Order: sequence, then structure tokens, then C-alpha cells
Amino acid sequence: MKEYQLLDVGYNYVNLDDCYSERKRSPSGNIVANAERFPSGMNWLTDQIHGLGLYYSDSGWFTCKLYPGSYMNEDRDIKLFQDWGFDLLKYDNCAIPYDNIVKEGMVGKYKRMAEAIARLSKSSGKPPILFSLCQWGRVQPWIWARRLGQSWRTTGDIKPTWRSLARIINKNSFFASATDFYGRNDLDILEVGNGHLTYDESKAHFTAWAFMKSPLLISTDLSRASEQTLNILKNTEIISINQDPVVGTSITPFRWGVNPDWTYNDTHPAQYWSGESQKGTVFMLLNTLNHSADMFFRLTESPWIRAGRQYLVRDLWTHTDNGTAVRNFTAHSVPAHGVVALLLRDGGDEPEGTMPPCASTEWCTSEDGLRLDK
Repeated sequence: MKEYQLLDVGYNYVNLDDCYSERKRSPSGNIVANAERFPSGMNWLTDQIHGLGLYYSDSGWFTCKLYPGSYMNEDRDIKLFQDWGFDLLKYDNCAIPYDNIVKEGMVGKYKRMAEAIARLSKSSGKPPILFSLCQWGRVQPWIWARRLGQSWRTTGDIKPTWRSLARIINKNSFFASATDFYGRNDLDILEVGNGHLTYDESKAHFTAWAFMKSPLLISTDLSRASEQTLNILKNTEIISINQDPVVGTSITPFRWGVNPDWTYNDTHPAQYWSGESQKGTVFMLLNTLNHSADMFFRLTESPWIRAGRQYLVRDLWTHTDNGTAVRNFTAHSVPAHGVVALLLRDGGDEPEGTMPPCASTEWCTSEDGLRLDK
């Protein structure tokens, strides 16, 4: 991460996932770090990464690979993780206890760990460990998980294919507004440059995850990453939208494009998205077709654009200023499964005499009551 300057652009947590421990707890009941994988111990590891760690456990009897989970050991385990020097807990959802044991359902099962984290913070005087819930979207975590943690998984596991990306984008389009500073929809790890993803698909993947304010967790094998892949992961103009300190909300669709608005379609999700940022209005144009296409929209289709104004256009992938848009914008020849990422900033009143008087003629009415659409 240091060699490829990823720390410099904000990737400052390291995620240690499953299989970190021995198969059984110690005689006293504690999780034991795997002696072969971590011969110097966890404290040595966290010291080496300057305390910036991300840790993993499970809300069931076992982790997904059947190592010890934390159900009924929440206080013990979170204290151990803090003692080991970790800062963030990813809490997964495998090996779920029988109903007659748990008697709480999904919310109560995760609430047990959230309360253990709060108790530990109060007793230790240290900030609470960040809590990332990995619940796969089975019981609508975007509704309840904001009360318990800082991020929550909204879908099943990602795969490095366009079909998987489209499925996740489609599903999240219907609850993107759940994201704000209190917590984030977690769209799962970044597969940029992995599997069968093309360069354009990887750009679309990174843009959607960043603009929807998902945590950005790199899963790419950096030792094999191409310069193109690294450039995608280090696009600071895109990252700055994800990390906006003033606006915490996600982009949302304003037009579906291929399908009628509000169509649920795993292969052709919404194509036209916009959102607020401290720098201006953000747009994402997503070509879900298998061939290149022009993509056109009226500026005021976005709720964050003012009528009667012109806008300065910044392309966040070419890193160029592309003139002024008045009322409409067309992105030409967007590649198959490709993306256009734009930042539009107010450039003042639109030129005098711009016709028709309204960008949309529906119910556009003069002072004497004359409607242009009649």
C-alpha cells in the first residue's frame, strides 16, 4: 500500500478476514491467533501497521470457514480485539444458531455485539471500535443497522463479473438514500482489475461504489495489478466524492434509461444518476448495453440542478474541463458497460434568449396563463 502510494490517497485500513485464528479457543475461552500465519502475534502485527487495522469475526457459532465465531462471546472477543490493537470489526453472518437458542432474529444477534462494543468503550475510555455489519441484505439492514454500526452489507458476495456488478448496482438503486454520515451501504469489496472485468467495467465499478459512498475496500492482488488498475484505484477526483466531508449522501437515479423508471432489472440497472457534493453536482452515466451508445439527459432532470443556469463541466476520468452545458448534455460513444463521471458547477445565468422558455415544456406557463405544451 505504501509502495503504490495508496496510503497517500486515503486507503488507511488493512482488512484481515477469515482464517486468522486457530480452530479452537484457548482453555480459558479466548480466540487464539494462528501460530503459523502470525508467529509474532497480533500486537506485533498491529504495531507494524501503526494501529490502522480492520479485523474480522462472526455473529454465529463459527466464521464462514468454521473458525471460532463470537456468538455468546461478544464481550470477551471485542475486548481481545481491542487488546490486539485493532480498530474496526467486520462481523459476518455464518453458522447461525438455531432459533430456539438465539431467540432474537438478525437484529438482536448483531445488537449483542453493538452493545458489547459500547460497554467496552465506556469501561476502557477508548473510542468505540468501528462496527461493519456483514448481513448480506437478507433482512433489510439499511433500515435497522444504522442504529448499530457504521456500515452494512446490502447484497450477497460480489464476483469479478459484469453481471455481478450490475446486480449489486440494481439492488442498491432502490435504497441508495439510506447512506449518510451515520453509516454507509456496503456494496462489498472492490474487484477492480480482477476476473473477467474489462478496463471500462472496472472504471464503472469504481465510480458506482465511490459515488454511492460505499466503503472502498481493495481486493485486488496489488503485486499483479496493472498501471491502469492502480490509476483507477488512485483516482483522487472520484475518491474525493466518496470522502466528501460536507455531503454524506449517495447519488441516486433520476432516470432508468433502458427500462421504465423504477424497473427492477439485474442485468440493466438504472443508467442516469446524480447527487450533491461540496464541489457541485455529480453525475454518473452508466452504459448497461453490450455496445457503445450516446447518452443524453436534460440537466434539470437532476433535482440538484437549477433551472435557467448554465454549468461548467468537469470530466472526472479524463481530468479535463469540457466547456459549458446549457440545459442538455450528451456523452458520445460511451463504451459497453462503461461510465461517464461528471462534476457540474454553476456557471451563472444561461445565455439570454435561450429558447424555449422552459427546458421542459410540460406545464410551462407564461404570466398570462398561456401553456407552451398546448
